[in-house]
Amino acid sequence: MNPHDNGGNITPVSPTAVSSPQTQFFSRAPSTRSVPGMVTGTRAEGETSTLLPGQQRGETLYGGVQSDTSSDVHATPQKREKASYWAKVRYYIPSMAWIPNYSFSLLGGDVLAGVTVACMLIPQSVSYATSLAKLSPVAGLFSASIPGIIYALLGTSRQLNVAPEAALSLLVGQAVSDIIHGDPHSHPENSDAIGIAVSTIITFQVGLISFLLGFFRLGFIDVVLSRALLRGFITAVAVVIMIEQLIPMFGLVHAEHVANPKTTLEKFFFLVEHIPKCHELTTLISFGALGVLILLRTIKAGFKKYWFIYRLPEVLVVVVLSTVMSQELDWDDDGVAVLGSVNTKIGNHFFRLPFRHKNLSYLRSTTSTAILCSVIGYLDSIVSAKQNAGRFGYSISPNRELVALGAGNLMGSFVPGTLPAFGSITRSRINGEVGGRTQMASLICSAIVLLATFFLLPLLYHLPTCVLASIIAMVVFSLLAETPHDVRYYWKMRSWIDLGLMFLTFTLTIIWNIEIGITVSLIISLLLVVHRSSKPKMTILGRIPGTETWKPINENPDAREDVPGVLILRIRENLDFANTAQLKERLRRIELYGAEPSHPSEEPRRQEATVLIFHMADVDSCDASAAQIFYELLETYKNRDVELFIAHLKKGPREVFERAGIVKLLGEDAFQENVGAAMARIGRRYYLA
Repeated sequence: MNPHDNGGNITPVSPTAVSSPQTQFFSRAPSTRSVPGMVTGTRAEGETSTLLPGQQRGETLYGGVQSDTSSDVHATPQKREKASYWAKVRYYIPSMAWIPNYSFSLLGGDVLAGVTVACMLIPQSVSYATSLAKLSPVAGLFSASIPGIIYALLGTSRQLNVAPEAALSLLVGQAVSDIIHGDPHSHPENSDAIGIAVSTIITFQVGLISFLLGFFRLGFIDVVLSRALLRGFITAVAVVIMIEQLIPMFGLVHAEHVANPKTTLEKFFFLVEHIPKCHELTTLISFGALGVLILLRTIKAGFKKYWFIYRLPEVLVVVVLSTVMSQELDWDDDGVAVLGSVNTKIGNHFFRLPFRHKNLSYLRSTTSTAILCSVIGYLDSIVSAKQNAGRFGYSISPNRELVALGAGNLMGSFVPGTLPAFGSITRSRINGEVGGRTQMASLICSAIVLLATFFLLPLLYHLPTCVLASIIAMVVFSLLAETPHDVRYYWKMRSWIDLGLMFLTFTLTIIWNIEIGITVSLIISLLLVVHRSSKPKMTILGRIPGTETWKPINENPDAREDVPGVLILRIRENLDFANTAQLKERLRRIELYGAEPSHPSEEPRRQEATVLIFHMADVDSCDASAAQIFYELLETYKNRDVELFIAHLKKGPREVFERAGIVKLLGEDAFQENVGAAMARIGRRYYLA
């Protein structure tokens, strides 16, 4: 995963993506509507856009729908104001753009994509809810339908499929387990009700956090976390999930309830001890199902030319076959646990307020889980959205994505027991490959899942639960697929910090739990970012002999400092509170030791400066805190009788310096147009031509 594309704003469009064969599904009907997240003449403040090849300003492309709005140049002010109003409406509610312009030539691909993804999503959602989150299958199915509908109306990605994810379901399951088994002296009477309340309040908080992040335009947060941290986390989650699922695959669920292992290591040792006591038929069914899944996936890979084979939903095939065999052979009478009767009724009302008193009692204990789910879910979603946007030639808005994902989870939380839902890289890729070109595919998929929830669940009465565990075990292989490549890459690049961060995340997650692992690694990652950004970038300038040109002495061998006691420093970035805080210390080290690395215990290599010239051509801005620190720094040098000059200062920073009192402190003569003018002010006696 790479969440660092283009600063977290907009995915650039490549010509190859535009000329992709998939564009045969697009309509060419004329339209005058603009589209959120696409290239238009009007866009919200702070968003950027990229023109598609061959497209002119004033044209809009969406699913092949092209319009020329150049005629608006001669429109009346009233028409322009109305057009601007509707452009904003379509930006904030993207479905107002694509639904009126929808072409039925796209319907075939969208229906095929919706049905294909639903066939894979239904058994996956049931597996995540029952095996990972320890909830009813209905919780997974509602989470796979309601948030997807809301996202289809508000999201900017056309292929993103929003539903429960393995890692997030595991986080919810651990939160539920911690609350139920937190007090060893108490045994809750209705653990199912506690699980529903916990998952509901977590989903509500996830939706609220995601919505607020998008509302305050914080979609850039995906650039903060490194790929190494995410890879370590995903690898650890895969191992945790695998160990969790081996217990039902060996038929040791009852023994687990007796031993009650809590951490992943305890569960691993529990498995090692109890595997000889496994339930033989359950074990045979589990690993037989896993073998069939692997076999079918391998066969499909060799028949990519035949879509009816390549798109065969192997998960659905295994679920149907195992259910039929279980019913015919009476596996439940032989001790194999089956799904059983599932109650789809959730009370007198389908929707209930998520912030009821019973749910709110778990608010404080689940907030950390909700924050982690929000961050991790968004990172997966934005990576998937960017990949599909680049592939099919359109743009997405990270901030609108956060709002859409937040709104979907908020609405989902009104149905008791739902899980957090975010975008999936795998399902979204399949959605696009099969033919999904608009959000209609997501609406169709959600509708099929809802129908399955109310009408198909009774048919899964005899489905062995160990088969659901096998389905999740198959997902683990996908999670681990990129780990060896990333480890080899970081080793090849000798990026020991990235390797260390990956190893730390993995180790803490396995030894303690997922929350500790990701939280500690996240703090370390943020500290590294702050540490790197807090060091002001400065370099010592020297004069090229025979010229009036000054260059960095560490980059130009010919540049030399030819005036004793005169130190010329070029500040190579904007000044803010973060990097200016260490400016005094950095200046002191450069003054005594130069630009080369040195240890504080070493003897000074240079004499103290008597003249200090700041070259500030690279400083475009300076905030109030930085100006205050800079004032105190300059005041310290003046008290040491060091002569100070500032050259190449731009208009914006100069206005800040005037308001901060720096101009008054130094006097107008200290501000020179360039370094040469400052050197001339020093005096002929120091200047060696």
